[in-house]
Amino acid sequence: MNGRGNGSSSAEAPALPSDASAMRGFWLGAERVLSGLARLALWISGAGLTLMTIIIFWQVFSRYVLNRSPSWTESFSVLLMGWFIFLGAAVGVRERTHLGFDVLLYVLPVSAKAVLRSISDLVVLAFGAGMIVYGVQLARLTWNTVMPSLALPGGVSFLPVILGGALVCLFSLERLAGRFAGLPVDADIHATGEEP
Repeated sequence: MNGRGNGSSSAEAPALPSDASAMRGFWLGAERVLSGLARLALWISGAGLTLMTIIIFWQVFSRYVLNRSPSWTESFSVLLMGWFIFLGAAVGVRERTHLGFDVLLYVLPVSAKAVLRSISDLVVLAFGAGMIVYGVQLARLTWNTVMPSLALPGGVSFLPVILGGALVCLFSLERLAGRFAGLPVDADIHATGEEP
């Protein structure tokens, strides 16, 4: 038996050291929480995209049919665009849907694939940290300005950069921690291009 649930007793499953078992349990719990967080971010992104589409439709309709274009539609659409782009991009990091140069993964041994993926995750983690740091700086610099048509602080437009960066960091750390714990976070690359 493989010891994966199905009511199998612990005598049938290989015994894990207590540290490894605790790490695995923690990682699986964190994975559930982060999966829910990614799903929420995706729903917010989808809602933002839908709302932006409705607002742009209203802007075009009011401009060309009613001859009276609202002043807030463009600013609000740009603000929504920031939210759905940065939250959606963070989910793309978790789901590995971004473009990548994976040619080497098809010819390298499995252990080298994991090293390359770890390097990639570290670079993405650094990029997410940069989004947080520079997003906070930009938000602080522009917080005292006001977006005229929305009457909101200018720094609000940088909040999606900060939140998106935080999610990118969390999702990168999730994968790094899972790989470190020996969990199958790279099952997709092990299935493609296995060693002969």
